[in-house]
Amino acid sequence: MVTTLKKPEYEEIRPGVKAPAKETILTPRFYTTDFDAMAEMDITVNEEELQAIVAEFRQDYNRHHFVRNADFDQSWDHIDGKTRQLFIEFLERSCTAEFSGFLLYKELGRRLKNKSPLLAECFNLMSRDEARHAGFLNKAMSDFNLSLDLGFLTKSRDYTFFQPKFIFYATYLSEKIGYWRYITIYRHLEQHPESRIYPIFKFFENWCQDENRHGDFFDAILKAKPEYLNDWKAKLWCRFFLLSVFATMYLNDIQRADFYASIGLDARSYDKHVIERTNHTAGRVFPVIIDVNNPAFYDSLEICVSNCEKLRAIDATNAIAPIKFLRKLPLFLSNASQFIRLYFIKPIDSETLQGKVL
Repeated sequence: MVTTLKKPEYEEIRPGVKAPAKETILTPRFYTTDFDAMAEMDITVNEEELQAIVAEFRQDYNRHHFVRNADFDQSWDHIDGKTRQLFIEFLERSCTAEFSGFLLYKELGRRLKNKSPLLAECFNLMSRDEARHAGFLNKAMSDFNLSLDLGFLTKSRDYTFFQPKFIFYATYLSEKIGYWRYITIYRHLEQHPESRIYPIFKFFENWCQDENRHGDFFDAILKAKPEYLNDWKAKLWCRFFLLSVFATMYLNDIQRADFYASIGLDARSYDKHVIERTNHTAGRVFPVIIDVNNPAFYDSLEICVSNCEKLRAIDATNAIAPIKFLRKLPLFLSNASQFIRLYFIKPIDSETLQGKVL
């Protein structure tokens, strides 16, 4: 009898350590910025609110929260096949995003220590939270006999440079959309515990409060720098970052719809809810938000979803690289045209949202 050895399911840099996912336009980014320019920022306009936020950070409400309990002490072999693959992807992407935040905030805390002690402390305390999140997710991966080498990840990833104001737009939205993603999953599984396939989801309620507090910090920073919000350029950039965050999440999640189905969620309905809530939340800070109820918004995203499916199909062929590129080019152009179409959907002035309750 001849036994055929099964190939490893994942590429490993050493036994049990997963090779990082290939970087694409949709993978979590690692950021760097102009640290000197950030150190020179004048935040006295909103210093009182920032002092209150750092006092809340010092309370460290979740210092005893990220402790694995007996729920984890079992085999997870029953999570298999495509569900297992997508769940590991979910853990890896989440861990990478949290670790990216840790690296950025830790470096900001170090660089700002002498010139802006208040900001430095805020960033250091947020890096503490992000390190816990990343470590908890990485430990969860070990239940599936894999982990990430975060030191290797630090050295191997490309870093995207953003000016400070773009860092604030991006991180504010990242933290707030993280809150809505976590709390939506938590509330769904609270009502449908039979779909809670793994105990990490029980931790999401407190976890998302870290995300919310971090978002409130960036809210206060943006309010301390009104020039980042009050001119026509700010309106254009806010629209760009809202659209980038929403489109990236939608394309990623629809590609992984089977994972959301495994926990009883429809990926499209879930994303639409998260986008709507995040968009409305951003209206408390950003001067404009996107009209996500315009039918053209999801029509264009669905064209991009279809294009991305075709791009993955081309990648799976044996064609040589130049042929693949030529076949992909119309799809790239189509995605670009849809992004432009989305960008020029008439935005909503945030003043019209005042007094409306989420």
